[in-house]
Amino acid sequence: MSAFKSDFLRIMSERGFIHQISDESGLDDLFAKEVVTAYIGFDPTASSLHAGGLIQIMMLYWMQQTGHRPVALMGGGTGMVGDPSFKDEARKLMTPETIQSNIDGIKRVFSNYLTFGDGPRDALMANNAEWLLPLNYLEFLRDVGQHFSVNRMLSFDSVKLRLDRDQSLSFLEFNYMILQAYDFVELNRRYGVRLQMGGSDQWGNIVNGIDLGHRLGTPQLYALTTPLLTTASGAKMGKSLSGAVWLNPDLLSPYDFWQYWRNTEDADVGRFLKLYTTLPLAEIAKLAALGGAEINEAKKVLATEVTAMLHGREAAEQAAETARQTFEQGVTADTLPSVEIARGELEAGIGLLALFVKAGLAGSNGEARRHVQGGAVRLNDEPVTDERRMVTLQDLSPENAVKLSLGKKKHILVRPA
Repeated sequence: MSAFKSDFLRIMSERGFIHQISDESGLDDLFAKEVVTAYIGFDPTASSLHAGGLIQIMMLYWMQQTGHRPVALMGGGTGMVGDPSFKDEARKLMTPETIQSNIDGIKRVFSNYLTFGDGPRDALMANNAEWLLPLNYLEFLRDVGQHFSVNRMLSFDSVKLRLDRDQSLSFLEFNYMILQAYDFVELNRRYGVRLQMGGSDQWGNIVNGIDLGHRLGTPQLYALTTPLLTTASGAKMGKSLSGAVWLNPDLLSPYDFWQYWRNTEDADVGRFLKLYTTLPLAEIAKLAALGGAEINEAKKVLATEVTAMLHGREAAEQAAETARQTFEQGVTADTLPSVEIARGELEAGIGLLALFVKAGLAGSNGEARRHVQGGAVRLNDEPVTDERRMVTLQDLSPENAVKLSLGKKKHILVRPA
């Protein structure tokens, strides 16, 4: 279907969010005539989401911006089982305390994108532990389990992949798709949810929910999935060389988050501006058309806009200014990320390799040594070739810090405590 009547689906289509829709014309009609409630589920596998989950949060954002009601579902119940979809092995089981702690961490991000409240279009945060934990197993098997065909469940790609690789799929994990389907039905009963959205790997699970809804007498339910997102070179979204690109500022500073987007590959700039910012499409087209060195200006706009939505405009502008001072003026900006070490360690002298590990720029002395040998290490903007170099109080700059640099784009200030 080329042209949508509803604002929401038109924006989703124009900005590249749509991979599959279960019934395009039916869903478009629904969005055009009433306030639609839709949900996306978030697994509490860590204390923060990472950049790979931003596409889902942006879908909820556009839902609300076009006059509809978004629901962010925390998987407090399903998190006790773990989603096996396209995973090579079972996830480590988490305690209820860990799950709750992770949910508390994840929740903090959503208020930057959504307005929560009790109004008809206000966003809602739900937790499936509310209805999954009290379930009576035998009643659930009788009332819900009877509607699932094991033959059909075995045909889903997410399950077949594990079985084809001869990886064990536990009965516990096999239940996950039944629980997710039940979530859809329960959310319809409680809040009038008609649409479930998610990544393309969730298609089978979502369609299961639509099918269960048919059998249990809900109104027509719908599915919408996003493409599996990778960078132009094939890297998974949300991962960088130094690890996950976390959304919570206590796990990744706004400056480092800004840098992740500033380092976007040229071929991805236009696509990412559409998905991760709210800039008008005409402006995005102009930025994406920039060539040569000018594309770097578009990357800075991308980085600043994405960071502003997550961390606020002030933090984004500060990150941009810190980068400008550091890279374009070659000065030590005091807003760079910093770590503290005991003053006594600098008085006695600390090895450069160990300092790089303490600062989080290398995972081990061996990795730091390889960076030195590769010419990627600078101390106070001066190249270092001696891997046995000691860092002392004499290396402190007038700003009372030692600046460590790895390559051209990773910098950290070490301050004595």
